[in-house]
Amino acid sequence: MRRVVITGIGALTPIGNTFESYADAIKNGVSGAAPITRYDASLFKTRFACELKNFQVEDYMHRREARRMDPFAQYALVAADEAIKMSGLDLEKVDLDEIGVIWGSGIGGFKTIEEDIEEAASRTGEPKYSPFLIPKLIIDIAPGLISIKYGFRGPNYATVSACASSTNAIANSFDYIKHGRADVMICGGSEAAVTKAGMGGFSSMKALSTRNDDPQSASRPFDKDRDGFVLGEGAGALVLEEYEHAKARGANILAEVAGAGMTADAYHITSPHPDGLGATNVMKRALRDASMNPEDIDYVNVHGTSTPLGDIAESKAIKNVFGDHSYNLNISSTKSMTGHLLGAAGVVEAIAGIVALRDDVIPPTINHVTDDPALDNKLNFTFNEAQERKINAVISNTFGFGGHNCSVILKRFY
Repeated sequence: MRRVVITGIGALTPIGNTFESYADAIKNGVSGAAPITRYDASLFKTRFACELKNFQVEDYMHRREARRMDPFAQYALVAADEAIKMSGLDLEKVDLDEIGVIWGSGIGGFKTIEEDIEEAASRTGEPKYSPFLIPKLIIDIAPGLISIKYGFRGPNYATVSACASSTNAIANSFDYIKHGRADVMICGGSEAAVTKAGMGGFSSMKALSTRNDDPQSASRPFDKDRDGFVLGEGAGALVLEEYEHAKARGANILAEVAGAGMTADAYHITSPHPDGLGATNVMKRALRDASMNPEDIDYVNVHGTSTPLGDIAESKAIKNVFGDHSYNLNISSTKSMTGHLLGAAGVVEAIAGIVALRDDVIPPTINHVTDDPALDNKLNFTFNEAQERKINAVISNTFGFGGHNCSVILKRFY
């Protein structure tokens, strides 16, 4: 099997609009939560989110081009561009037929759907819709736009598995390269669901925190008083490359993808299996795919959404998989800082794992105040402050509505 390495990273997040600014923020425990600015949220139960900060799409593309895209696709292009530039790929020299794009999003063009339906409903007479409605809302337009911009003619499609979408994109891209179906894959995910319908829909499910008096500390995974997740938005991108291909062009190798796993809970449309069955199985599959033992893992970047049921189920799964080694692990949820980026969560959190490998620093789980007696508090959840340690391998978990589970293992490149 061919080795797969990472040669480029792009990040557009609520706590940093570039990879390096995001890396600095997660190491320093910065919260991205704040009152919503996109619309009047005064009548909503949850009035805060993790929005992008100081992002003007006109800084990255012409206004006319941007108007023909939903924000989730804009975010995809911005993150992919940073990753491709970092990779140093010379598009005049590489075989564009051997470069593909797999991109994930849980919802896609949510803002487009919401606005066009509202506009059409307000009219009388013949219904009129924008000719860009369909291209703007479909999820596969994001990988399509990336391939069109750069001329990549390899495999190209979108993955949709709710909050696991971009981790599935990484896993699928890894498999394509490993099995010789491509030399380079651009992969990742983007989401732009901080809209009235997005916030209202999750709120009606009682999935969101309602800590309106203190938004910055609302995302508190593994805390006794956690009351739901904080919705985030943004994108992340990785350039995955076959090792010999990267070596031949003198690329800077950032990390290696060692393995991936996918499972289903087969239990409930939104609730996790109470014993963490699917989460247990997906980590075992990833370890098997990587030909690694549980003791080889140093850090688990958990799904850790700050929901009452999910955090307990995932902590059970970690103990199921790692046994006594669980107490040697660092465990943290970077959603405590970024909020939950839904379909983009997996790649943004995998990038946090790469930061840990590069800098030998575990990003913290911030906002912890009170231990939860339902959890094993001997586990090291890396509460409130980053911890320095030598890191050789990271597993990153993402789980989605519908019972979708996906894990990837990243390791230090030697």
